Amino acid sequence: MALSKIDVANMLSATLPVANGGTGLTSGTSGQFLKFTGSATLASAADNGKILQVESGAGIGGNTSTTNTSFVETTTVDSITPTAASSKILLMFSFNCGAATNNNSVKIRYYRQVNGGGYSAIGDDAYFQGTYTNAGGQVTGHMTATYLDTPSYSLTNQIDYKIYIASSAGGTVNIYNEGGNKNNLTMIEVAGWFQI
Repeated sequence: MALSKIDVANMLSATLPVANGGTGLTSGTSGQFLKFTGSATLASAADNGKILQVESGAGIGGNTSTTNTSFVETTTVDSITPTAASSKILLMFSFNCGAATNNNSVKIRYYRQVNGGGYSAIGDDAYFQGTYTNAGGQVTGHMTATYLDTPSYSLTNQIDYKIYIASSAGGTVNIYNEGGNKNNLTMIEVAGWFQI
């Protein structure tokens, strides 16, 4: 059986198409990765999902108590200044709270202001409810409210996040920040975000 000669030089210098197991590329961009831009097309793309900075305020603000069913501001506020354009901010507020009357629960909501422009609620879905009581007396518990925010801002703008609180049914509700009941507001700047 005769053997064919393999053109190694041409194989090493030619661009192998994606359909044949290659990249279809002759070069790429340093620090980037390959991703499909079509069913059979690869391209160099920027890295996503990178954590750029973390800001964490432990024990900020004070105790807040309300019977209001509309959201009222607390003294729990912290700030972050994004280091890149189009970043997302992952918010995590960890705290102790309580409800003091029957059929009532604590409601928490994030509010945001950019560059001192005034606070407004972050989306209808950035609202959390917990520590429900259907019996007499105070019921307390620990709660974490996590939300991925996509703010509009310019570089050098400071973004402030403030916690607002409400009562679900008009009974007394509380968030605590005293003694061993310290709260913590963490803000993580993320460059891009992988969605599965």
